[in-house]
Amino acid sequence: MKTVINIKADEAVKKDAQKIAETLGLSLSAVINAFLKQFVRNKEVHFAVAPRMSKKLERILKEVELDIQKKQNLSPVFSSAREMDKYLDSL
Repeated sequence: MKTVINIKADEAVKKDAQKIAETLGLSLSAVINAFLKQFVRNKEVHFAVAPRMSKKLERILKEVELDIQKKQNLSPVFSSAREMDKYLDSL
């Protein structure tokens, strides 16, 4: 027997979830049912959020990559701490 579950969800989250489910060839209802079955079977919940860089950090890393390609704004390689200290003192 099937039953209806009414939940409140953020509209944007629901739309994004529907799009992702659709790209996987599934309905959102099928995804939620699969989640509920797994929840009942395992009696546990797992949440995972892939870490994402901020836009600011992405810009900084892009600048660093360009500097590396252009071989600019790079410190030399040091063979000792004394050599590094000497270089830093000269700046």
